[in-house]
Amino acid sequence: MRSNTTEPAAVEGKLFTELTFERDSLARLLRECGDAPTFEQCDFSGEDLSRLDFRGARFTRCSFAQTLLEHCDLSRTRWLACKGAGARLRYTNASDARFCQSDLNNTDWTGAKLASATFTGVKLTGARFVDTRTLGLIFHDSLLVGADLRGLSFRKQTLEGLNFSDADLSDCDFRDAVFEGGSLRNALLRNSRFDGADLRSVDLSGLRLTDVLQHLKGTILSVDQAVALVGDCGVRVM
Repeated sequence: MRSNTTEPAAVEGKLFTELTFERDSLARLLRECGDAPTFEQCDFSGEDLSRLDFRGARFTRCSFAQTLLEHCDLSRTRWLACKGAGARLRYTNASDARFCQSDLNNTDWTGAKLASATFTGVKLTGARFVDTRTLGLIFHDSLLVGADLRGLSFRKQTLEGLNFSDADLSDCDFRDAVFEGGSLRNALLRNSRFDGADLRSVDLSGLRLTDVLQHLKGTILSVDQAVALVGDCGVRVM
């Protein structure tokens, strides 16, 4: 462990505060302190932490910007107000992890295990979720603008405040989902399924009637949405 300033903050039991970590010292610490350490305002930015075991760890206001976390065990971890823009989490195990009020823009989750993981109030603009295992994955009130979510299933979920603007939703399953707010503005919907989905409160800006006929068959729309879509075709509804 090393500190950017003077003496590092005190370490009590499994609580580590205001420290800057490099791989070797962190690996040793994780071996010695055992399960479920707590890190507050610690800096892991830019380090290669791949394949380390963080099971049950708690992170509060920590920085993981551009950090390599591939093949890590992050199961049962808890993240609050962390900053991890550009972090690579390919093939990590984040099962039953909780991410809250954090900046994870442009992160790469390719091949990750995300069973029963939850993202609440998280910035995930440009994030990549390809070939992930996502049974029970939940997003709440999160930004997924421009995210790559190809093949994910949201079937029968209640989707609260999710901004999918410009996201790639190809091959996604939204059957019988209920959208509460949020946006599908300019989203890519190739081969996605929306049978029975309730979209009445969603921003559909940028979509045209042809998109609805091709990709949103069987959805529930409001009268105002239907009028707007028909109006885009040059038809006046009186």
